[in-house]
Amino acid sequence: MFFLTLQNYSETLKIYHMDKIKNYIKENENRFLEELFGLIRIPSISSESAHKPDMIRAAEYWRDSILAAGADKAEVMPTEGNPIVYGEKIIDKSLPTVLVYGHYDVMPVDPVELWNTDPFEPVIKDGKIWARGADDDKGQAFMHAKAFETMVKTGTLTCNVKFMLEGEEEIGSGSLSKWIEEYKDLVKADVILVSDTSMIASDCPSITTGLRGLAYWEVEVTGPNADLHSGLFGGAVANPLNTLCEMVAGVTDKNNHITIPHFYDDVVEASAKEREMLNMAPYNEEEFKASLGVKALRGEEGYTKIERVGIRPTFDLCGIWGGYTGEGSKTVLPSKAYAKISCRLVPNQDHEKIGKLFKEYFESIAPDYVTVNVKCLHGGQAYGCPIDVPAYKAAEKAFHDTYGKLPIPMRSGGSIPIISRFEQVLGIKSILMGFGLGSDAIHSPNENYRLDHFFKGIETIVAFYQHFVEK
Repeated sequence: MFFLTLQNYSETLKIYHMDKIKNYIKENENRFLEELFGLIRIPSISSESAHKPDMIRAAEYWRDSILAAGADKAEVMPTEGNPIVYGEKIIDKSLPTVLVYGHYDVMPVDPVELWNTDPFEPVIKDGKIWARGADDDKGQAFMHAKAFETMVKTGTLTCNVKFMLEGEEEIGSGSLSKWIEEYKDLVKADVILVSDTSMIASDCPSITTGLRGLAYWEVEVTGPNADLHSGLFGGAVANPLNTLCEMVAGVTDKNNHITIPHFYDDVVEASAKEREMLNMAPYNEEEFKASLGVKALRGEEGYTKIERVGIRPTFDLCGIWGGYTGEGSKTVLPSKAYAKISCRLVPNQDHEKIGKLFKEYFESIAPDYVTVNVKCLHGGQAYGCPIDVPAYKAAEKAFHDTYGKLPIPMRSGGSIPIISRFEQVLGIKSILMGFGLGSDAIHSPNENYRLDHFFKGIETIVAFYQHFVEK
């Protein structure tokens, strides 16, 4: 009887807390947005050196926002590149600690003429915020600052919180990768919480449980020592462009299976259960094809579209050039041909190992009439998170609280290399609670973020904290 009474009291207290939380969010909606807009208005484009002062301004804005939200301390910490913002509130060292990660840098706005509004002057229209960074990642990361503030101001914070925000995610997170090595004791935590991904649909929440890695190369194929007249030499001398196309085509077979020796050696096959859960996501192939303007899809045989973009590695020619491409005609056999090539990788595939495998293979299959040089440009490791760890279960319950249904675990085809780096250095998992949509146009003109996702995201993040400390 006592147990039931105690249980009922606990449930009543939880409802009371959530009512306080919802009321606080509702009462401060306009201020939350204005503060987010202040961050968005800073053109913190990390890939353009002219915006270096803006990177500093954005970092300082984040520092001030964290302090205003209730952090015990927050500071802008310099690096060789753009600064890292670190903040914390330690309420009890015996309690769990959540480390929040986000980034304040954004992609360039080009082509600016395709924007319907000023990219750095946020506009609310059709229930959405329109601006660069509205979703990726200023809008999504700022939800965490406001969720933290909400818990502090309502007296419902249940564990320690640390913040770690960088300004180089869009250019590879080079400074942060080094920084966490130096400051791994400072950012020690039990889990990393991230909102920099998407969900399936507004009415279908999901949690990203895997991110594919990346290997990227530039290929140079050289034939004759100069461009040649195609009428005088065509048919006698190999065309490097033709040869390059033949070589690339041979890297995948008729089933779209990659032919590089040992490429699949480290691939961990998804279980039947995981594949079943992945395919629970709503998907209409005819609508998908129509949206892309294609009559048919192509991919690795034996896998669905959802599996192909989430749990399987891929090989793609990303760009090819050489010879004459100007106005009119110029009949030449080019001396050189070039290509950009990439592979998306799955957990347990090492991008450096794959980089070497491709280089050795591609150079080995070069016919005698050309020479081939492969340069490994960059890459990143894949990431996977089990769905049975306590932090995932807390996120699952949080989404159920706010959306009324359990989220679907999804693997993402994209890459956030720093996430796998966190696990390597800090030894902890990241929970990817994304609230973006595929229609948000991140990295493109007219980026946008739904207002209801912003506010419901804040509420869901708060719910995560409540469940994370439950025994």
